[in-house]
Amino acid sequence: MSLTRERISASPATYFKLISTAALWGATWVAARIAVSEAAPLAVASWRFLLAALVLGALLVVREGWPRWSLGEWLTLTALGATGIFLYNVCFLYGMTMIQAGRGALVVALTPALIAASDWLLFGAPMSPTKALGIGLAAFGCLLVVTNGHPSLLLAGEVGLGEWLIIGCAVMWTIYTFLGRRGTRSLSPLAMTFGASVTGWLMLTGAALLQGSLFSLSETTWRGWSAIVFLGLFGTALAFTWYAEAVQRIGATRSAAFINLVPVSAVILGAVLLGERLGLAVLSGGALVIAGVYITNRAGVKLASGANLKEKAA
Repeated sequence: MSLTRERISASPATYFKLISTAALWGATWVAARIAVSEAAPLAVASWRFLLAALVLGALLVVREGWPRWSLGEWLTLTALGATGIFLYNVCFLYGMTMIQAGRGALVVALTPALIAASDWLLFGAPMSPTKALGIGLAAFGCLLVVTNGHPSLLLAGEVGLGEWLIIGCAVMWTIYTFLGRRGTRSLSPLAMTFGASVTGWLMLTGAALLQGSLFSLSETTWRGWSAIVFLGLFGTALAFTWYAEAVQRIGATRSAAFINLVPVSAVILGAVLLGERLGLAVLSGGALVIAGVYITNRAGVKLASGANLKEKAA
């Protein structure tokens, strides 16, 4: 997509959808806390992605027709479903039974910096001192959030399972992102999201059936069901679709910058709806994570611009 095309496509509606997406994704942390307080995490995840897959599938058929995927594409979609849907949600929902929603969202805010660091180490992406500073700052901020302001707890092995599960979310989403690069070579963002949701849903449903929790929902109230419906329809189908549209219109880098609003939304909603109160050390660590990710993204844009200029000059 050319720069001119990006500028033409960058309408106010696109930015409204990105801001709304960040707010919706922040709200998923609160909705998850509510849902897993009334139902087993695997059952919550299965019903969530059944709803999401139905909506995404309908959108795909209307916009692109019935999917006809090759064996290679199915393998890619299965890998995406295993990492970004199945394992991510296992870490996410079980983690939400152990730690506060706002705190969990602040940990996952590390993800863009983790992606940048992995891209450099594994795929030789350009790295600058400023970008390295941003990654280091985000990592230190994450350490403060995870240890509640006491980094020595990590060395003492006193960081809880909930914190490790949420770190697992960041790792799974990083793997999902790199697998997604392969997927977008032949699949649209909508098709890729639908395919990953379907394969991930099958895994979650199988696990919930083995656990015996898929239909054990007799104690789930309207509040729990509302949270599950919100997660499936708004936090997944609508938000993922809006984000995919934004990436197509203004590019991945500019769209990803709005992800920094997700933990802000989660902390505010967690305080208002769940009465969560995060300590100064955790909030300070979260601010460092967001600042580090911002620095990393800005440095990445400059490196990419420099590489494009050199390519044109050559």
